[in-house]
Amino acid sequence: MKRLLLLATFAFLAAALPAGAQMVSTLPVPGITIYPGDPITEDMLTERRFRLTRASLEAIIAGREMLVGKVARRTLLPGQPITVNAVENPKLVRRGVPVRLVFVEGGLTIITYAEPMQSGSAGEVIRVRNTESGTVIVGVVQADGSIVVGKS
Repeated sequence: MKRLLLLATFAFLAAALPAGAQMVSTLPVPGITIYPGDPITEDMLTERRFRLTRASLEAIIAGREMLVGKVARRTLLPGQPITVNAVENPKLVRRGVPVRLVFVEGGLTIITYAEPMQSGSAGEVIRVRNTESGTVIVGVVQADGSIVVGKS
């Protein structure tokens, strides 16, 4: 909820600014170099003030809560703003590493193992191959790292 409120506030401010106007804002930035694949923690971040335009407001992350727990997709340099596409949710499922596959329909639940054909974060839809039959199916990655298929 806080994230949505923060995003709405920045969107409102960005829309209210004339195209070339600038505003000063305090943003979370890395205090140290963060490398690709590193999980971002609170102690890695500090704050710094920047002059921003409307375009830059839409491309950068404006709150710490939007960064903590994410994983760096590229190297993040100390003191530099972090763009939206520079971080991602942690991958709970890795391509080729067997995972628990749960089929749910009505009152029936079947649990087996499958091989993911792609990596995925919680809530993502990915393809997996049933290791017993070789059938490729689509499922949703769960917070516990399992994959659910079928209707619940």
